[in-house]
Amino acid sequence: MDKLTLTNLTKKYGDTVVVDQLNLSLRPGEFVSLLGPSGCGKTTTLRMIAGFVTPSAGSIDMDGKQMSSAAASLPPERRRMSMIFQSYALWPNMTVAQNVAFGLKMRKVSKDEIQRRVNQILGVVQLDHLAARYPNELSGGQQQRVSLARALVVKPEILLLDEPLSNLDANLREEMRGEIRRLHNEFGITSIYVTHDQAEAMTTSDRIAVMNKGRIEQIDDPLTLYARPKTRYVAEFIGRSNILDGRTNGASVAFNGFEISTARLNARGVIRTEEFSLRTQNIGLHANCPQGDSIILPGSIIERAFLGETWDYAFQSETSNLRLRIMSPPLHVFDVGQKVWLEINPSHIIPIQDDQHA
Repeated sequence: MDKLTLTNLTKKYGDTVVVDQLNLSLRPGEFVSLLGPSGCGKTTTLRMIAGFVTPSAGSIDMDGKQMSSAAASLPPERRRMSMIFQSYALWPNMTVAQNVAFGLKMRKVSKDEIQRRVNQILGVVQLDHLAARYPNELSGGQQQRVSLARALVVKPEILLLDEPLSNLDANLREEMRGEIRRLHNEFGITSIYVTHDQAEAMTTSDRIAVMNKGRIEQIDDPLTLYARPKTRYVAEFIGRSNILDGRTNGASVAFNGFEISTARLNARGVIRTEEFSLRTQNIGLHANCPQGDSIILPGSIIERAFLGETWDYAFQSETSNLRLRIMSPPLHVFDVGQKVWLEINPSHIIPIQDDQHA
């Protein structure tokens, strides 16, 4: 049985539909991220799961029992869930240990058991040496660890995380997303993580639900999302892609400036689309014309930007009006205006379609 099931979940504010007939199921112990830009409905979905917002339609079931519907909604304190907020939401007048113990006291756990569990969880999040400190004496990363400890110490059946790392700097975010995954592996709690940061979602999640305008565009494991996007929105939102227009002509597909046999494309079944994804880092740039059976196109560099770990180039074909973006390693340096040859492996051109319905 699924641990959590959202069925046709909808939320309206007046005439504005924020969440639109959303369907999602989580297996026990699964870590799923809701990924999308601001305003896509991901936080509203999370707050409906938590019980802070009542659905306008649809239902939320946990272990086969209904938690929310438009007619009735179980209050948050009776849902056996913990939520971690973007703002940490720590009590400033309580020490680290007291903050972590707060939920246990509310549940009337014995003092000895509280002490044991608080000491244990502070050790797990590597904060036992800071138990007597107050929140204003901690760094942002340490405060977020306290928030994690407080959520985990009550042993929730579902853990909800709402943009928990957005207030941290880049290095701390990278450290903490690894920490969140480590804790999930250790405790195995069914978790839902809301974020607009695809790197966070990719590194922490078993599956990612990409949201757009209140709906899920695609839900898959990170590699499948990246390699086989089902919609143009997903192809452009996950990683960096060039979107190519292609027309199928029997055994080949005609693109702007070149044509490829369908057998050489990375297609599964019948091609039913005219949109194809080509990842920016899957394109080669050369100062001299390369040999081989790849697609070779002459052209020039019309823009470039150095991003530290990569160069971001814009390429203009000299044989057509094809323009592509290309990510290259930092030592592959080309000047604006320089003539170059572009190399494409046909297997890197992906039809943007749902292969299950091919």
